[in-house]
Amino acid sequence: MSTAWRIGVDVRRCMGTGICAGTAPEHFHLVGDLSAPLADVVAPAEVIVDAANSCPVEAITVRDATDDRLIAPEE
Repeated sequence: MSTAWRIGVDVRRCMGTGICAGTAPEHFHLVGDLSAPLADVVAPAEVIVDAANSCPVEAITVRDATDDRLIAPEE
């Protein structure tokens, strides 16, 4: 099991809906009209996957920090 995840937000896709910040405020916030992770590398947490899967434009990616395996969004 992974001990660290990398969170990314594609600012070209982000619409700034704030769903991620509402779902996981300890991991995401809005900067201007765009989402941004509070930290690039985090401990695994299901709420991060929920936020990535809730993004209407799939702008959020969650990857295993060790092997770069895609964790979310789910395909």
